[in-house]
Amino acid sequence: MGDTNRAKGMEYEKKAEKRLTGWGLFGSTHKYEDAADLFEKAGNAYKLAKAWDEAAIVYTKLANCQLKLDSKHEAAAAYVDAANAYKKKPDTDQCVRMMNMAIHMFEEIGRLSMAAKHYKDIAEIYEKEENYLKAIEYYEKAADLYSGENVDSTSNQCKLKVAQYAAQMEQYDKAIQIYEEVAKHSMNNNLLKYSVKGYLLNAGLCQICGSDDVKVENAIQNYQDLDPTFFGTRECKFLQDLAAAIVEGDTDKFTDVVKEFDSMSRLDQWKTTLLLRAKNALKNKSQDEEDLM
Repeated sequence: MGDTNRAKGMEYEKKAEKRLTGWGLFGSTHKYEDAADLFEKAGNAYKLAKAWDEAAIVYTKLANCQLKLDSKHEAAAAYVDAANAYKKKPDTDQCVRMMNMAIHMFEEIGRLSMAAKHYKDIAEIYEKEENYLKAIEYYEKAADLYSGENVDSTSNQCKLKVAQYAAQMEQYDKAIQIYEEVAKHSMNNNLLKYSVKGYLLNAGLCQICGSDDVKVENAIQNYQDLDPTFFGTRECKFLQDLAAAIVEGDTDKFTDVVKEFDSMSRLDQWKTTLLLRAKNALKNKSQDEEDLM
C-alpha cells in the first residue's frame, strides 16, 4: 500500500513539474493553479505512504506555487504541512524552519492568532527535546502575540511555561516576575482566582532559592497584601515556615516543614527540585558559618 501511494505521489509530482515548465496557453496563473493542485495530491499520497521527506519537499513546492499566485494564507498552510512532515521524520531544524516560514506569512496577512499558535507549537517541540532556552524563547513570542490578540488565558499558559523553565535554569527573578504578574492578572477573574495561591507559592519558592532572607519575608508580606485570602492558607504557612527555617539556619527544621506539607499536598517534581536546591544552599551556608567558628 505504501509503495503504491509513493508511486502515485511521484506521478502527481512529475505532472506538476511538467505543468510548471510547460508553456501556458492561458497564462501563468492557470499554470501555477494546476501545479498547486497536483502538488497537493502528491503531498497527500506521500503522507499516506509515510514518505515524510518527499511529502515535506512537495509541500514546500506547493507553498512556492501559492506565493506565485499571491495566496499567502494557502502558502502558510503548505509550510505548516511541510513542517508537520519534517516533525514526523523527525527533523527538528527543518520543521522549525518551515514553521517560521508559515509564521512569517501569517504575520504579514494579520493572522496573528495563527502565528501565535505556531510559535507555541515550536516551543512545545523544543520542550519535548528539553531544549529549555529555545522553549522559553518561543513561549515568550507566543505569549506576546496572544496577549496582543486579547487571548489572555493562552497567553498566561505560555507565560507560566516560561516561568517554569526560567526557574529550572535558575533565572529566579524572571520566574518571580511572571508568577506575580499572572497572579495579579487572575485576581479579578472568577475562573482564575482559585489558582492565585498556587502562583504565589511558586513565586515564593523562587524567592527562597534566591537565598535573600529579607526579600523572602518582604515577598510573603506583599503576597498577603496582594491577595488577603492568601494569609492563613496552607501555602502561605508553608512559605513562612520555610523562611523561618532559613533565617534560623536550621536544615532539619526545613526538611520537617517540607515533609509536613508534602504529606498533605503532594509536591510535584518542579517544587521538589527547587526545595532541594534551597536546602542544599542552607546546608552549605550553615557549614560555612561553622567553619568560620
